[in-house]
Amino acid sequence: MQTYKAPLRDMRFVLHELHDSAALTGLKGLEDVSPELMDSILEEAAKLAEEVLLPTNAIGDEIGCVLENGVVRTPKGFKEAYDTFRNGGWTSLASDPAYGGQGLPESLNKLVEEMICSANLAFSLYPGLTHGAYQAIASHASDELKALYLPKMVDGTWSGTMCLTEAHCGTDLGMLRTRAVPQGDGSYRVSGSKIFISAGEHDLTENIIHLVLARLPDAPKGTRGISLFLVPKFIPSADGRPGPRNGVVCTALEHKMGIKGSATCQLLFEDATGWLVGEPNKGLATMFTMMNSERLSVGIQGLGAAETSYQSAVAYARDRIQGRSLSGTKSADKAADPIIVHPDVRRMLMTIRAYTEGCRALGGWVARELDEMERSNDPDARKRAEDFTALMTPVVKALFTDLGFEATNIGMQVYGGHGYIRDHGMEQLVRDARISMIYEGTNGIQALDLVGRKLPQGAGRMLRTFFHPVSAFIEQNSAHPVLGEMIKGFGKAFGALQLATGQVAATGMADPEEAGAAATEYLRLFGLVALGFMWARSAVIAVEKLAARDSDAAFYKAKLTTARFYMERILPQVGGLLVAIKAGKGAMMEMDEAAF
Repeated sequence: MQTYKAPLRDMRFVLHELHDSAALTGLKGLEDVSPELMDSILEEAAKLAEEVLLPTNAIGDEIGCVLENGVVRTPKGFKEAYDTFRNGGWTSLASDPAYGGQGLPESLNKLVEEMICSANLAFSLYPGLTHGAYQAIASHASDELKALYLPKMVDGTWSGTMCLTEAHCGTDLGMLRTRAVPQGDGSYRVSGSKIFISAGEHDLTENIIHLVLARLPDAPKGTRGISLFLVPKFIPSADGRPGPRNGVVCTALEHKMGIKGSATCQLLFEDATGWLVGEPNKGLATMFTMMNSERLSVGIQGLGAAETSYQSAVAYARDRIQGRSLSGTKSADKAADPIIVHPDVRRMLMTIRAYTEGCRALGGWVARELDEMERSNDPDARKRAEDFTALMTPVVKALFTDLGFEATNIGMQVYGGHGYIRDHGMEQLVRDARISMIYEGTNGIQALDLVGRKLPQGAGRMLRTFFHPVSAFIEQNSAHPVLGEMIKGFGKAFGALQLATGQVAATGMADPEEAGAAATEYLRLFGLVALGFMWARSAVIAVEKLAARDSDAAFYKAKLTTARFYMERILPQVGGLLVAIKAGKGAMMEMDEAAF
């Protein structure tokens, strides 16, 4: 059985101390959102995650979803858990009050998302995709569609999906074949097949709202000819209730490595009635509202899996006895010492901890800027926040999922052979976390997005939203009486990022393959420096709290120790990444295809 207790103390640190939640009250619609209110919501979310969702996780993996006569049955306990989730108002947390939402900040919502992912990653996809679909509809659909669909999606009675992928094309959506034929009443007839559709069919909600990419009859070729359509499972009647069954059916469930409690479907659309969302032939840009939201949420999935891996591995390391400490016996009353005394076990546990707390801090920064982007009264502040979140979206998606999968593998290693069998749930964490590196654009695609789109945009305008605050922090703290050496070391890593950025910009402009060859290493380097920035800032706060003799000294001492571990044992990886980036594409691209 996996071990999970919501890390509320660290969440409060990120929310209130690192990213100043009190300042949220200066943003539109958040005037009454106090730190105390957010803390109470986090506490209730923790109870939901620990008491309702976690117990269904292993069951969902063992039983999985079942397709019967076109209807998908979710695993035992999922429907009851979803009803509890919906009745508690958790589907409406960060949605617009105009549609029945609570209008709470993304800074809070992302922490709740993390708890859900830690407790039951497969379950998290159902409400997570609905929120992404809600955002796309709210941003681009007609007022009539918003009024009809959004209240039901916000209260969780109806759910949502994102239907992009087809069997013959993955990321290359320009090749999709699904068609949409206009009708005289303003609707469209949508026909085609989609695969890998998470939550495409299930028994949790009374209706499922599909957002489907398709082509109009006169659409231009490629991605410029894609439109977005809203296609419900049941066509709503005049009173807003589910009416007749639409022409969309689940033809198969994918047989997957993990997240078996999530229904991953093959869907067939046969003259299904749909409605256009946004402008004709602009569907891909419209869908990116949902896709970018989902990419951030997938990053949080990686973080959630890492946290559960960490807590489970720590619990096991404290209990499992094997061998004696290299510095002398620690548990003389036992046949052996707990394995937590061994340096290599400590290395593994500290690595996962540094990953999880660092990613939580960075995710909190991005969520804080989402709030600024959506709610600030200052247009310049909104634009800067928009640039920052656009820059960081591929970093969060790729880095968090890479590290999340690595963390689950390390957690399994702590267990040794017991991690490889099903009894403890560690192998499930590994299997569940693996998909997050693939969907919503593989991590290689995220790296290409970072170097090919985000870096050059506006002559580096987006980069400045990250580089400037980091430079200012280093300048202000390089002479810190306690942390000066740590800050200087971090400054060298930041210097490596600056050199790598210049290298990618110079070589990539002359030869796009050079940028492509460097992309994955560059994103990892960027991400490690971003985590280093979070750890450096966290260390400064910890030192101040310890100097003030804060009553929670143990927490701040642990925070400072973990920051040191990150700076000494993980951040130095940027040196090797810089060397790899400078090596260029030569050995990667020279080999003849036939020689592989």
